Amino acid sequence: MRSLTELFKIGSGPSSSHTMGPEKAARIFRSENEDADQFKALIYGSLAKTGKGHMTDKAIIRALSPAPAEVQFAPQPDFVLPHPNTMDLFAYKDGRQIAFMRAASIGGGDIVIEGREETHGPDVYPENSFAEISAFCKANHIRLSDYVEQREGKQIWDFLQGIWEAMKRSIDEGLSVTGILEGGLHVERKAKYLYHQGHVDESPETRENRIVSAYAFAVNEQNAAAGTVVTAPTCGASGVVPASLRYMQEKMQVPDARILRALAVGGLIGNLVKQNASISGAQCGCQAEVGTACSMAAAALAELSGMEIDQIEYAAEVAMEHHLGLTCDPINGLVQIPCIERNAVGAMRAINALSLAKFLSGTRKISFDLVVQTMYETGQDMNSRYRETAEGGLAKLYKIDS
Repeated sequence: MRSLTELFKIGSGPSSSHTMGPEKAARIFRSENEDADQFKALIYGSLAKTGKGHMTDKAIIRALSPAPAEVQFAPQPDFVLPHPNTMDLFAYKDGRQIAFMRAASIGGGDIVIEGREETHGPDVYPENSFAEISAFCKANHIRLSDYVEQREGKQIWDFLQGIWEAMKRSIDEGLSVTGILEGGLHVERKAKYLYHQGHVDESPETRENRIVSAYAFAVNEQNAAAGTVVTAPTCGASGVVPASLRYMQEKMQVPDARILRALAVGGLIGNLVKQNASISGAQCGCQAEVGTACSMAAAALAELSGMEIDQIEYAAEVAMEHHLGLTCDPINGLVQIPCIERNAVGAMRAINALSLAKFLSGTRKISFDLVVQTMYETGQDMNSRYRETAEGGLAKLYKIDS
């Protein structure tokens, strides 16, 4: 299993799979064809069906500049796609094609280029399931965060400090802005409003929900506006982990050093899902994105609370279990409705999962590994209309003027 440095990425929204990934592929293609005077991109499947809303075409054109580039949308190609997020790139010189590349954006900003070995860092984790990791930690009497340090090296803490700072900045920036998000849905930014809506007689429970939601709204409104966020595990689900951790840090008054250990455990959970299932909405629906983010947040909060390994596993498992079947149906292909609000609900649900784990981990029946396998199979069984195509669910039924 690969490093957490390949899971957490700082980049521009609104989508890691539909913006960051295609842009990365286009930049590689551009660097390999510097003598080209023109480019063309054909984007297929989910990339084509939601590409306008996700700004996929703009990302590709930006990456291929300054040479002129044309992006064509082909939602229904006449061949079997290797992945729902597949794209073809063509380079031309004096009107003659000089190069071709096919790439798939597989989620979280990662890509696979057809005919080439995957370009990624070495596997740093010999263990590839939670069961294996748990057994190793128990045998060596270490916590999950100690395990991450042992496998990654002490330099992981400097990396995670940078990730945490970027997460906090995305919250602060989102809380400072008001107005209407671009895209035609006339979605109003709500983070700042939520944050300042406290009342003298507000209960602690209501305040918790309001502040956590405000933080999640802040991050995902920034993401929708193509601002800078951290993939946790994706751009579309980038608000869950920072919102829950920022709130709990303020509530518990704990230093960043403990937050970094929580992030390490949350990242471990995200890595397991990425390794053994998928974090791509186009492949498995939103259960793979917000569901995974909720699991990551729940596990991180459990680590922050000093829980034992079995309790951390239960928190992550229950968080994922109750997102099973969650569809990805972005209206107009924009990462706005229901995506922004869904991150707030996911962050609150992570705190709920933490509460359950305090009391019920000893009676659980379902392992984290089993729920990850279940999520993947559920995603594969899900009709493609509900996997980031904007063809089903809210995306189909909602009318802008309704």
